[in-house]
Amino acid sequence: MPFKDVAAECGVSRAAVHQRVQHLVDAGVIIGSGFHVNPASLGYSTCTYVGITLEKGSMYKSVVAEFEKIPEIVECHFTTGPYTMLIKLYARDNAHLMTLLNDRLQEIDGVVSTETLISLKQSIKKEVPIGAQHAETKPTVLEEA
Repeated sequence: MPFKDVAAECGVSRAAVHQRVQHLVDAGVIIGSGFHVNPASLGYSTCTYVGITLEKGSMYKSVVAEFEKIPEIVECHFTTGPYTMLIKLYARDNAHLMTLLNDRLQEIDGVVSTETLISLKQSIKKEVPIGAQHAETKPTVLEEA
Protein backbone atom coordinates (compact mmCIF):
# COMPACT_ATOMS: atom_id res chain seq x y z
CA MET A 1 0.00 0.00 0.00
CA PRO A 2 1.47 3.37 -0.96
CA PHE A 3 2.43 5.77 1.86
CA LYS A 4 -0.15 8.29 0.60
CA ASP A 5 -2.92 5.70 1.10
CA VAL A 6 -1.65 4.81 4.58
CA ALA A 7 -1.48 8.51 5.42
CA ALA A 8 -5.07 9.08 4.24
CA GLU A 9 -6.32 6.03 6.17
CA CYS A 10 -4.55 7.16 9.38
CA GLY A 11 -5.28 10.87 8.97
CA VAL A 12 -1.61 11.90 8.98
CA SER A 13 0.84 13.26 6.43
CA ARG A 14 2.91 11.13 4.06
CA ALA A 15 6.01 12.47 5.82
CA ALA A 16 4.74 11.10 9.15
CA VAL A 17 4.17 7.68 7.59
CA HIS A 18 7.60 7.76 5.95
CA GLN A 19 9.27 8.70 9.26
CA ARG A 20 7.43 5.95 11.15
CA VAL A 21 8.31 3.32 8.57
CA GLN A 22 11.95 4.46 8.63
CA HIS A 23 11.90 4.19 12.44
CA LEU A 24 10.57 0.61 12.15
CA VAL A 25 13.31 -0.23 9.62
CA ASP A 26 15.98 1.30 11.88
CA ALA A 27 14.61 -0.68 14.85
CA GLY A 28 14.76 -3.94 12.89
CA VAL A 29 10.97 -4.45 12.96
CA ILE A 30 10.70 -4.13 9.18
CA ILE A 31 13.49 -6.10 7.56
CA GLY A 32 12.61 -5.71 3.91
CA SER A 33 9.97 -5.11 1.33
CA GLY A 34 9.36 -6.28 -2.18
CA PHE A 35 7.27 -8.43 -4.41
CA HIS A 36 6.05 -11.96 -3.65
CA VAL A 37 6.35 -14.50 -6.44
CA ASN A 38 3.55 -16.99 -7.05
CA PRO A 39 5.45 -20.30 -7.46
CA ALA A 40 2.52 -21.94 -9.28
CA SER A 41 2.66 -19.28 -12.00
CA LEU A 42 6.25 -20.43 -12.69
CA GLY A 43 5.27 -24.09 -12.86
CA TYR A 44 6.05 -25.04 -9.23
CA SER A 45 2.69 -26.47 -8.15
CA THR A 46 3.86 -28.74 -5.30
CA CYS A 47 4.68 -27.03 -2.00
CA THR A 48 6.38 -29.45 0.36
CA TYR A 49 7.75 -29.43 3.89
CA VAL A 50 10.50 -31.96 4.55
CA GLY A 51 11.62 -33.02 8.01
CA ILE A 52 15.33 -33.85 7.91
CA THR A 53 17.14 -36.03 10.43
CA LEU A 54 20.90 -35.58 10.52
CA GLU A 55 23.53 -38.07 11.63
CA LYS A 56 24.80 -35.41 14.06
CA GLY A 57 23.37 -31.98 14.87
CA SER A 58 26.86 -30.53 14.39
CA MET A 59 26.53 -31.27 10.66
CA TYR A 60 23.84 -28.59 10.36
CA LYS A 61 26.06 -25.89 8.81
CA SER A 62 27.53 -28.17 6.15
CA VAL A 63 24.08 -29.49 5.24
CA VAL A 64 22.70 -25.94 5.01
CA ALA A 65 25.57 -25.08 2.65
CA GLU A 66 24.44 -27.96 0.41
CA PHE A 67 20.78 -26.94 0.66
CA GLU A 68 21.70 -23.43 -0.50
CA LYS A 69 22.78 -25.00 -3.82
CA ILE A 70 19.25 -26.34 -4.42
CA PRO A 71 17.12 -23.47 -5.79
CA GLU A 72 13.81 -25.21 -5.04
CA ILE A 73 14.48 -24.95 -1.27
CA VAL A 74 13.02 -21.64 -0.08
CA GLU A 75 13.24 -22.04 3.72
CA CYS A 76 15.39 -23.99 6.15
CA HIS A 77 15.02 -24.15 9.94
CA PHE A 78 17.08 -25.82 12.68
CA THR A 79 14.42 -27.33 14.93
CA THR A 80 13.59 -29.14 18.12
CA GLY A 81 11.35 -32.20 18.07
CA PRO A 82 11.51 -35.25 15.83
CA TYR A 83 13.61 -33.58 13.09
CA THR A 84 16.95 -31.82 13.17
CA MET A 85 15.82 -29.51 10.38
CA LEU A 86 12.65 -28.56 8.56
CA ILE A 87 12.78 -27.24 5.01
CA LYS A 88 10.18 -25.86 2.63
CA LEU A 89 10.59 -26.44 -1.07
CA TYR A 90 8.65 -26.12 -4.29
CA ALA A 91 8.60 -28.79 -6.98
CA ARG A 92 6.96 -28.79 -10.40
CA ASP A 93 5.11 -32.02 -9.65
CA ASN A 94 5.43 -35.26 -7.68
CA ALA A 95 8.01 -36.70 -10.10
CA HIS A 96 10.20 -33.61 -9.66
CA LEU A 97 9.72 -33.88 -5.88
CA MET A 98 10.84 -37.51 -5.94
CA THR A 99 13.96 -36.53 -7.89
CA LEU A 100 14.75 -33.77 -5.39
CA LEU A 101 14.32 -36.18 -2.47
CA ASN A 102 16.13 -39.20 -3.88
CA ASP A 103 18.84 -37.60 -5.98
CA ARG A 104 19.58 -34.40 -4.10
CA LEU A 105 18.48 -34.27 -0.45
CA GLN A 106 19.08 -37.87 0.56
CA GLU A 107 22.49 -37.87 -1.15
CA ILE A 108 23.84 -35.10 1.09
CA ASP A 109 26.44 -36.32 3.57
CA GLY A 110 24.93 -36.39 7.05
CA VAL A 111 21.27 -36.68 6.01
CA VAL A 112 20.00 -39.86 7.65
CA SER A 113 16.30 -39.65 6.78
CA THR A 114 13.59 -37.41 5.40
CA GLU A 115 9.86 -37.22 5.99
CA THR A 116 7.78 -35.41 3.41
CA LEU A 117 4.58 -33.45 4.00
CA ILE A 118 2.90 -32.07 0.88
CA SER A 119 0.84 -28.93 1.38
CA LEU A 120 -2.55 -29.32 -0.26
CA LYS A 121 -3.51 -25.66 0.22
CA GLN A 122 -2.10 -22.62 2.00
CA SER A 123 -4.97 -21.26 4.06
CA ILE A 124 -3.22 -18.46 5.97
CA LYS A 125 -0.23 -16.29 5.13
CA LYS A 126 0.40 -13.20 7.17
CA GLU A 127 3.01 -11.34 9.18
CA VAL A 128 3.15 -11.11 12.96
CA PRO A 129 1.10 -8.04 13.94
CA ILE A 130 3.29 -5.16 15.05
CA GLY A 131 0.96 -4.55 18.01
CA ALA A 132 1.51 -8.11 19.36
CA GLN A 133 4.16 -7.08 21.90
CA HIS A 134 3.74 -7.74 25.61
CA ALA A 135 0.48 -6.51 27.11
CA GLU A 136 2.26 -3.82 29.12
CA THR A 137 3.82 -2.36 25.96
CA LYS A 138 1.87 0.58 24.63
CA PRO A 139 1.04 0.47 20.92
CA THR A 140 2.96 2.88 18.74
CA VAL A 141 0.88 5.68 17.25
CA LEU A 142 1.68 7.63 14.11
CA GLU A 143 2.22 11.26 14.96
CA GLU A 144 2.66 14.30 12.82
CA ALA A 145 6.26 15.55 12.66
